[in-house]
Amino acid sequence: MKTILRVSALCILFTGVAPAATDERFPEIPLEKMTPAQRTVADAIMSGPRKGMSGPFNAWLRSPELADRLQKVGEYLRFNTSLDKRVNEMAIIMTAQYWGSQYEWYAHAPLALKAGLDPKIVAALGAGRKPENMKEDEAIVWEFTTQLRRDHGVDDAIYQKAVAKFGEQGVMDLVAVNGYYDVVSMTLNVAHVMPPAGEELPFKQAGR
Repeated sequence: MKTILRVSALCILFTGVAPAATDERFPEIPLEKMTPAQRTVADAIMSGPRKGMSGPFNAWLRSPELADRLQKVGEYLRFNTSLDKRVNEMAIIMTAQYWGSQYEWYAHAPLALKAGLDPKIVAALGAGRKPENMKEDEAIVWEFTTQLRRDHGVDDAIYQKAVAKFGEQGVMDLVAVNGYYDVVSMTLNVAHVMPPAGEELPFKQAGR
């Protein structure tokens, strides 16, 4: 577990180097073999705040217009959301755990820790448990996200708490970060994108 949760300078999100995966379904496309549309999107991603093509982007390039639209949404939700990074990353790793997306957990659990999320909370989320001793905003995000996936909506009580804490923009950003990382996690699972060999995995890969 410690291997998964550490904030490493070699982490894929910081290096931009894609992990090796023996059964990855969408092989990496060399820059020189990309279509003009694919190259335009790849250049936009690599020149943006992500600095690399890791995660779902290689798969998304098979549909360049979709890739461009999704990556712009993701850039907002990663880097410009109205939510505090700590709770934003909490919602992301809850999504990774829900989908059993090992790569998404590998990429974002270190970011959640770096943003200030308690390691015990990260560990509980990885195990699919409700964490103890959450801060007020963390408890709201946990309940809102849990209800949204379980019940396909949220009740008035948690909605009102979320609006009071985050405002209407924050509520929409919370809905969106859950939905966007659903798409990311689904893509990673379908594409068989996995962390580098030797990394400890906190839960079983969905569908594997």
